[in-house]
Amino acid sequence: MKITLNRLNDDFLFECTNAQGNSILLDNTSQPGAKGVSPMESVLMAVAGCSGIDVVSILKKQRQEITDFKAEVEGERIPVEDAKPFKSIMVKFLLEGNIDPKKALKASELSFEKYCSVSKTLEPNVEIGYEVFVNGEKVEK
Repeated sequence: MKITLNRLNDDFLFECTNAQGNSILLDNTSQPGAKGVSPMESVLMAVAGCSGIDVVSILKKQRQEITDFKAEVEGERIPVEDAKPFKSIMVKFLLEGNIDPKKALKASELSFEKYCSVSKTLEPNVEIGYEVFVNGEKVEK
């Protein structure tokens, strides 16, 4: 796996492109007029995307009918010398459709405990939690 990063202006706007030619914009979001996401926001996006792919894939294999899928991800950062890494990340899955709540919870559990490479990469240093809502109702663990 390889990406390339190209600077697009005289400041901090970068385009990151993968081998298939797909790209995202990264920028320093503490500056006015930022045109991309911050690198730390992209980490949260990666957690959401990786686990989202897992959950949808598992539920589709179980013939669950997903009419809408969203994730909200919040990260708490702490100062460590001059950096501010994530201390914890909380993912909230919001699913709609003809979905068995227990299957949605199990799919989420499998993602974070077994399949999601992004969360597994962060896991040794970051506490990652999740909540699952199906049709507006929280699914209890």
